[in-house]
Amino acid sequence: MENLFFQIETLVIELLLVISIVAMMVQYLRVPYTVALVITGLLISILRPQIEAITGPIQLELTSELILALLVPPLIFEAAFNLDFDKLRRSLGTILVLAIPGVIVSMFIVGGVVAGTTGLSISVALVFGALISATDPVSVIALFKSLGVPKRLAVLVEGESLLNDGTAIVVFNLVLGIAVAGAVEFTLLEGVIDFVTVVAGGLIIGIVLGTGISWLISRVDNHLVETTLTTVLAFGAFLIAERLHVSGVLAVVAAGILNGNSSSRGMSPTTRIILNNFWEYIAFLANSFIFLLIGFEVDISELLADWQPILFAIVAVLAARMIVVYVTTRLIVPVTKRSNMIETIPNSWQHVLVWGGVRGAISLALALSLPFALGADRVLLIHMTFGVVLFSLFVQGTSIGWLLSRLGIVKRDERQEEYDLNNARLFALRSAEAHLNELHDRHLVSQQTYEEVKQELNVVQTEYRTSMQHMLIEHPEMLATAKRNVWRDLLQVQRDALLDLRRDGTISEQIFEEIAVGIDQAIDSDHPHQPHTHPEEEIPQAAPADDTDEPVEET
Repeated sequence: MENLFFQIETLVIELLLVISIVAMMVQYLRVPYTVALVITGLLISILRPQIEAITGPIQLELTSELILALLVPPLIFEAAFNLDFDKLRRSLGTILVLAIPGVIVSMFIVGGVVAGTTGLSISVALVFGALISATDPVSVIALFKSLGVPKRLAVLVEGESLLNDGTAIVVFNLVLGIAVAGAVEFTLLEGVIDFVTVVAGGLIIGIVLGTGISWLISRVDNHLVETTLTTVLAFGAFLIAERLHVSGVLAVVAAGILNGNSSSRGMSPTTRIILNNFWEYIAFLANSFIFLLIGFEVDISELLADWQPILFAIVAVLAARMIVVYVTTRLIVPVTKRSNMIETIPNSWQHVLVWGGVRGAISLALALSLPFALGADRVLLIHMTFGVVLFSLFVQGTSIGWLLSRLGIVKRDERQEEYDLNNARLFALRSAEAHLNELHDRHLVSQQTYEEVKQELNVVQTEYRTSMQHMLIEHPEMLATAKRNVWRDLLQVQRDALLDLRRDGTISEQIFEEIAVGIDQAIDSDHPHQPHTHPEEEIPQAAPADDTDEPVEET
């Protein structure tokens, strides 16, 4: 037992060292970190005999429960904690359509193609269809942030990924139970009831626990305690939900979104930074371990021997993604748009949603968690998953930037980067000035100190303002871009205000539709502007009184 403990400890330290080396090399190679991890996983698979000759035989006995309970919660919680619900709410209807029926349709399409081309039974093929439906666009989101894509598109991709991960894992557990137990014990009605129960139960547990932890955090001003409470929430929500036989992943999603959007308001800026850094690190470790552990599971010669099933799987996944996105955005969304939660998605954004739906750590974690009861099918499913992830990261992940430029979604240059940098610095200086005024009002700084520091801040702010004004004068296209972005934000605010009025019953459905249609068209146009309203009909004026008329007798 003692030797086993030291072997595991040694392996963990070695993996941490490998992770650090890969992260350092990425800075010089300028490739996405996830791509570098895939390459490292392949190298581990190829060099495993040489590695074991030095370190001794490596025996990894990770149960499916351990993988899901240890590695998945931090990935889900970190994404949910940093997701702005106000921005998510604006596109929630579209995201839900993509994340729930979209995942189920994708599972059946992929499962049907795989069953028809690889010889797998339909139940096992559906297991693959479910686990590969979970998108994980970590590298895509990082690229979005660096290129400055529209916020709504980034929220669509990130929000859909987060929610469809939850749906995919719920469906994965259901179809895996069918594949292991046999289809004889399954009925459609039971499946629907189980799905609704598992989803609703997980969300309720996440909301309850998230509310409780947020209440505790609001009454604590200690970053160590607050960090510990979020850790308890992330793993505790998953474990409690799974113990009650509902979705642990959806519990983590609900808890993370609620905790990140409510408790953060009562946090100090220092605590918020510490929490973000902590969960970024934990997610970084979980993501890295998943990619490296797959290297110990995959035999490179067997992987190459299964090239044909892998190719069929790649084609099936791409076809399913195209069908789900294009059918959803071009048929379902227009029909259901009257719900006022579903918005039109521009054609160029639809292409990005298709190509940006890369697969990654979540799919690999689910593949690693497959029970050995599946026999030889388990190995084939792992190989197909790894093959799809390889293609997804190497081809889709590295070409999404080219696609964004080709579609004209991002057109950034050095001048725009400099303008945005100065704008960010100016915003930070204004925040500092507001804090200085607060200190002065509370008599925490002397008058002389206040005046001298304020004068220095004003000088620096004036320099940045002048620089930005000159840039806009010299480059009118930058001013036009800035105006377009501002108009889109203003139009979206107007639409949200109208939606609130409609929900409150202040305006009717007809009035909402009449105004919202014009706003939606303006948002999606290349030159957003305030829609022109129809002028009120001229009210006929009363004829001037005749001087000869007798005065009206007052009553």
